[in-house]
Amino acid sequence: MPDSLILKNIGPIREANVRFGDLTILVGPQATGKSVFLQLFKLVLDSGVIVKYLDEHGLNWHSKFDEFLTLYLGEGTAQMWRPGDSEILWRGRPFDPENRVVRGRNGAPEKSFLIPAQRVMSFSRDGWFRPFNDYKPGDPYCVRDFSEKMRRLMEADDAQSGGYYPEDPQLTSEVRALLSKSIFRGFQLELEQTGPQKRLILGGHGTHLPYMVWSAGQREFVPLFLGFHLLLPPVDEFQWVLIEELEMGLHPKGIAAVFFVVLMLLERGYKVCISTHSPSVLDLVWAFRLLREHHGDPAKVLSIFDVGQTPGTMRIARTALTKSAKVFYFDPDSGRTRDISHLDPASPEVAEAGWGGLTELSGRLADVVAETIANGDRT
Repeated sequence: MPDSLILKNIGPIREANVRFGDLTILVGPQATGKSVFLQLFKLVLDSGVIVKYLDEHGLNWHSKFDEFLTLYLGEGTAQMWRPGDSEILWRGRPFDPENRVVRGRNGAPEKSFLIPAQRVMSFSRDGWFRPFNDYKPGDPYCVRDFSEKMRRLMEADDAQSGGYYPEDPQLTSEVRALLSKSIFRGFQLELEQTGPQKRLILGGHGTHLPYMVWSAGQREFVPLFLGFHLLLPPVDEFQWVLIEELEMGLHPKGIAAVFFVVLMLLERGYKVCISTHSPSVLDLVWAFRLLREHHGDPAKVLSIFDVGQTPGTMRIARTALTKSAKVFYFDPDSGRTRDISHLDPASPEVAEAGWGGLTELSGRLADVVAETIANGDRT
């Protein structure tokens, strides 16, 4: 049975039907259900781990599913689930979340790692990751869980002072150079332990910059990067990596650099599902589809990212050309999803031709300007 997830009548979703590829992209306007979809996907994969973790942190939902949803999805979300009407099917089989969270305390390993859109919230003002119980009970579980995982990573025995995270040994020199050129701009992410509190700073150019003076892009990217740091090398139990809005705060060149790290995740055996509002992400997916269909040279893949050819980068590129990619549009009008994986600009399907609305504005602007030029200035 292929990996597929169907959600019916949950929040803004009337029916979301997603058949996953090795890489799956979710697109659509805000408030169409992409984040809800990813969080409920994690619940399907990891209900036992989630319930056990909430128990360990002293949180109680009194065996009431609406109270559980408040703890899991966040305050104000309990009404998204409509008993008798809402439905989840995983791999074609019904998944009963109400029953699972009541009896879901089991020892199954965690299968997914979710990097939330609100990842910037995981940092405190002093540049350190907040512990799980530093949040309010009504804050989304995915934010609290990600923050706690990052805190434990940074407090591990092998996280040494002066560790330069762009020099991560899991990344090749070519990838480190790509991230430095596109995002860090010569700065290095350092773990400082000289004061009473450990903290992350940006060093380089003769400066040591604390968290509060980082750029918006650096604040957004650092927790994303450290999530990648946790996943490289592969974590045995994780099978899925779920990323919300990987483009947040990043220039298109930075988005491309992050996408190359996503290719590294695919090469290491993960399946990856991403929500995005960035046409740059779909530009890359479209290019990979055509390169794969036309048996493109892996060296062409590296040229897209301006990455040098080494045995490691060529292995990543070759693997990328063997992976399947799927794109699903969350339609705000129907509340349903549409498979737009071909990303054909000539498609009669408006959602596919406009890449889920991501190219709609630029196309309309081009039409208006072209028409004005063709007709001349009549004012």
